[in-house]
Amino acid sequence: MNNLYIFSPEKIGTISPNIYGHFAEHLGGVIYDGMWVGESSNVPNIKGFRAELVEKLKAINPPILRWPGGCFAETYDWRDGIGPRDKRPVRLNWWTTHGDRREPNEVGTDEFVYFCRLIGAEPYIAANVTTLKPLDIRDWIDYCNSPRGTTTYAKLREQNGNPEPFGVKYWGVGNETWGGGGNMTAEVYAHEYRRYAMIMSNTDPSIKLIGSGANANDFSWTKRFMEVFSTSDKIMSYFSLHYYCWGSGNPVAFNTNEWYQQLVQAAGIENCLRRHWNYICGFGMEKYAKLCIDEWGAWHPEGSGPSKGYNLFEQQSTMRDAMVAALTLNIFNNNCDKVAIAAVAQLVNCLHSLFLASGPNLITTPTYHVFDMYKGHQGGEAVKTVVDNNEDITFTSPVNGRESHINKLSYSASIKDGKLTLTVANLSHDTSEVLQLVPIGIKLAGTAQIGILTHSDYHAHNTFEDPENVKAEYKSIDISDGVLTIPAASIIALTADII
Repeated sequence: MNNLYIFSPEKIGTISPNIYGHFAEHLGGVIYDGMWVGESSNVPNIKGFRAELVEKLKAINPPILRWPGGCFAETYDWRDGIGPRDKRPVRLNWWTTHGDRREPNEVGTDEFVYFCRLIGAEPYIAANVTTLKPLDIRDWIDYCNSPRGTTTYAKLREQNGNPEPFGVKYWGVGNETWGGGGNMTAEVYAHEYRRYAMIMSNTDPSIKLIGSGANANDFSWTKRFMEVFSTSDKIMSYFSLHYYCWGSGNPVAFNTNEWYQQLVQAAGIENCLRRHWNYICGFGMEKYAKLCIDEWGAWHPEGSGPSKGYNLFEQQSTMRDAMVAALTLNIFNNNCDKVAIAAVAQLVNCLHSLFLASGPNLITTPTYHVFDMYKGHQGGEAVKTVVDNNEDITFTSPVNGRESHINKLSYSASIKDGKLTLTVANLSHDTSEVLQLVPIGIKLAGTAQIGILTHSDYHAHNTFEDPENVKAEYKSIDISDGVLTIPAASIIALTADII
């Protein structure tokens, strides 16, 4: 039995609720038949949005939702998505050549903001800096945020049914500008950012701008961007980073080595974000460039979801994907002094989704339950946690055939409103872990609430036919002796009163 020390005097920082954010791109089945079924649909809906999805999403306290892309943003003209729906144009979607679908523009700015209000999330709009001019983005901000009746665009918003300003606070200045977002160099984008940011911030000085950062371990992007940007007016609040752990084996029929390889890839996000942060600090930009990891998750070969490949990038989500989510969120909690925003990609019918939907069917994935279990961390004060012997698991990498290693346990803890929230993921596929809780500086009540996500088969997932095959179970437990058992391939969330 190993000790898990909880050092309550050692505060890391406040866990921003926005770390628990989400992403909805106009890609495959994310928006259409995922979130949106239309007001005339037989599927129960709230002004066109799936009512069941709205209610289940509200239950996990989603803090922020990113839209409309992703790469889709780079050819999106926001004016196509306002006004009467029957008069909106049908356009080529960025993903047309991949998914053979057109963009009907039924969900535009007004609908997106309405959905955010339904679920209680702040809207985060990724602005197109590849094919729109700074003036076009100025007008979009004007449409969203200008007070009632003050400008032509404010009056147009009122004409479209929304007299009061939306107050959209978070704006991305481009997306993946190293790739689909203009195929720029870091230096070129830094100059473009300076130009757009000046116009955007002048339109509404209260907004928070997010720079388009690196693809995973491309540390030179951050260095080169900062070399140009740090000499300008510091008009930026966050700097983005995208990190995917690419599929290792079949999404639902992987072997043990592939289980661990996926988790090793997920764990690599910690070194990635810390090295980018070091560059940011090296240029003295830490006040202006908190990390915004607004695309992250597991990316498997498509076709394993219920649409059988019709929805572009749709994949099934197993206990392995839930473990990736738990591991990643623990890393974000433990680096909350660096990470301010994050968004798992994506919400429904796509990559690391929380939901799968089609027609009348909607199911939650194991990943959904991780977000539900971890929501107690939102707004909490992260405290240092240490296991005195976090055993190494040894496996053979399916990538290069070499011996590889990963720590058995992932964990984080926070304190809020007189309660401790402790989350632990046991990455071992076949060995349970018994921990002795050792709180330093606090005393815990003898009874605690625990949620546990586990299954006898680590390939387990939910389907339309068996929608609750994998789900979290909650109960009260006695922790007066401080002993906590975590079964193999399981995730737990413990909440205890501090006395």
